[in-house]
Amino acid sequence: MSSSVIRFPRFTRVERDEITGGAADPFGVAATGLAWLDKEVHFGVRRQGRLVAHAGLVQVPVSIGAHRLQVAGLGGVIVAPGLRGQGLARLVVTAAVEHARGLGIELGLLFCWPDMIPLYERLGWQALGAHVLAVQSDEPVSMPLRAMWTPLVEGAEWPAGQVYLLSLPM
Repeated sequence: MSSSVIRFPRFTRVERDEITGGAADPFGVAATGLAWLDKEVHFGVRRQGRLVAHAGLVQVPVSIGAHRLQVAGLGGVIVAPGLRGQGLARLVVTAAVEHARGLGIELGLLFCWPDMIPLYERLGWQALGAHVLAVQSDEPVSMPLRAMWTPLVEGAEWPAGQVYLLSLPM
């Protein structure tokens, strides 16, 4: 079945529930107690009028060792449970990455549970070896999810050093 990616202005609970069927914690992050940053740009796939996949993107500041830069934060990647394994995640993630490349950003960053690492590796992402600190309301926390990165321009490399996400995680 042919699928094309659409871009839309916001991703609300209504759209999320359309994909997940109303799952209470579709990303499996509620137990972390973390606050999350809303994405600014959203990509999705509709099949027979129903939204079945989503990926969101937001520019976020990071400090990596002595470097401070903006990265493209990918998040909110989800595919309807009955449609996984059909390349829908690839479609929405690729659209988000291509959009970030058009912004002139050099690096992409995402957080995922370890079981999702193989999916993102197939899409060109690489796991970061170190833990990432991220802003929360009272103090920085070490992210319980794995951080992964991807180059958005040819030759881009992730700098060495402690990574501190200077915003809420995406």
